[in-house]
Amino acid sequence: MAKMKDLLKYLDKNGIAYQVIEHATAFSAHEVATVTHAPDRQLAKTLVIRADDRYYMIVLPADHRMNDHALRDLLGAHHVTLVHEEELSQLFPDCEIGAMPPFGNLYALPVVVDKSLTEDEEILFNACSHTKSIRMKREDYIRLVKPFVGEFTQPRHAVEEW
Repeated sequence: MAKMKDLLKYLDKNGIAYQVIEHATAFSAHEVATVTHAPDRQLAKTLVIRADDRYYMIVLPADHRMNDHALRDLLGAHHVTLVHEEELSQLFPDCEIGAMPPFGNLYALPVVVDKSLTEDEEILFNACSHTKSIRMKREDYIRLVKPFVGEFTQPRHAVEEW
């Protein structure tokens, strides 16, 4: 579903205040945070995984890394793998690859959000494009998406120390 205009229409229909930010092309979550002048912890990085035979959208701060073992335990799954780009283009045909917004509910995907992303008042995320992002209140995002919130990440610096 969610081309950027559909996403904006969804936010408007639900009375959500938001800001669209146009920026230089940025592909990684850290690059998006940098070009939008946002702290990495506020940028919602969206990944799609397959846990056993089911797809999930997982959302974590840009300054964290997914802990496969913790996510597998959280979901009660035997196997957890990241979805390949070919599958992403099929699941999100209206978005640039890797720029899907964290609204799995618009794609009939369950959403799992890391607890660390719920600590700031605002979140920022890709808006189907590598040149546009949206900033909105975290509480509005949680209210609309109704994600499962759990702990499945660790700060990037902890991973780099391994």
